Amino acid sequence: MRIGILSRNSKLYSTRRLKEAATERGHEVKVVDYTRCYMNITSHRPQILLSGAELEFDAVIPRIGASNTFYGTAVVRQFEMMRTYPLNTSQAISRSRDKLRALQLLAREGIGLPVTGFARSTKDIEGLIHMVGGAPVIIKLLEGTQGMGVVLAETDKAAESVMAAFIQLDANILVQEFIKEAGGADIRAFVIGDKVVASMMRQGPEGEFRSNLHRGGSAQTVKLTPEERSTAVRSASKLGLRVAGVDMLRSNHGPVVMEVNSSPGLEGIEASSGKDVAGLIVEYLEKNAKRGKTKDRIQG
Repeated sequence: MRIGILSRNSKLYSTRRLKEAATERGHEVKVVDYTRCYMNITSHRPQILLSGAELEFDAVIPRIGASNTFYGTAVVRQFEMMRTYPLNTSQAISRSRDKLRALQLLAREGIGLPVTGFARSTKDIEGLIHMVGGAPVIIKLLEGTQGMGVVLAETDKAAESVMAAFIQLDANILVQEFIKEAGGADIRAFVIGDKVVASMMRQGPEGEFRSNLHRGGSAQTVKLTPEERSTAVRSASKLGLRVAGVDMLRSNHGPVVMEVNSSPGLEGIEASSGKDVAGLIVEYLEKNAKRGKTKDRIQG
């Protein structure tokens, strides 16, 4: 099989592991910097080119960075027009990157979420804070990733000040209840198809409420409950993602989903679980990649 890995950096751990796993299984693999691609979008023969050469693959693995979502998903969509099988479709990637849209879709399906508020005006910030249960609250920029643009406001006054500042800067924000009982830890469930293939618990360093590994957090393997497994698989499915990293917190009322990642990193999950997740992704492609199988049937 000819497999294209759409990644801006061939030296990244996840990109390297995917290439190694596919090559070991006998596939022809090429890492493509999708931001350097250009497209012929005419209907009779759509093309994607890089340095004058036409790109043709049986399947592509999108590793689209958050800052390049618009152009990256356009490239994935063009491959779909060429009937190339995408590991995750362009629509599913866009859906997951829009945090508000993703949470609304998950809520519609009855999936557990933290109490979440969204507003535009500064006229009733106090009411918004009260709606999510009062301080402490988590304030998130919709465009933030990897823990950036996330603030813990420990008092109502602090929350009002942060929200007013963000809104004054014309930033879109989410306000969520703070799940104190999680103790600064979250769970990453790695979903491929309809199964959780690996999981880890990430713990933030002392004094840090964010558990992201690149911020000094640590990871260890964790056994998920049946409800946590079901929540992770349903979350990925409802957003149309074939491969996803589902981040959850353990709350007093069961697992709550914080985010669903369409390009989950492999380094932490492989190290903590000891599983060949890259190999499992390639195995999924071998079983499911068919020419023209590019449609997204998710509503919303």
